[in-house]
Amino acid sequence: MQRFLLVCCGGAAGTGVRYLIGVWAGRRLGPAFPYGTLIVNLAGCFLLSLVMHLALGLASFPANLRLALTTGFMGGLTTYSTFNYETSKLIEDGALRTAAINLTATVLGCFVAGLLGLLLARRLIGA
Repeated sequence: MQRFLLVCCGGAAGTGVRYLIGVWAGRRLGPAFPYGTLIVNLAGCFLLSLVMHLALGLASFPANLRLALTTGFMGGLTTYSTFNYETSKLIEDGALRTAAINLTATVLGCFVAGLLGLLLARRLIGA
């Protein structure tokens, strides 16, 4: 039950952060492109790679903390389903170029962000 509650608390925090980033991005960068979704997906890929490598490489990293951060916080933070809907909507609305940019930036950007998170984790623990 404790692990379940940790995941729920982490997920609530991640969802809250996702909401705040979406609001900020919409106000700051405009509504024509789903910047908030892209930002949280890039950050989530980076953070998930970083935390998983650190957690699995350091015996002192608490398993419950790993669970709360990865399944909980980052599960609430990242928004693939939103990305899918927004990209499909852009296509439906005839904004093919914007949809293609969003698709490319998200897929390639998240892949690169994940690699950068892994590289940072390896540098931090030397493995």
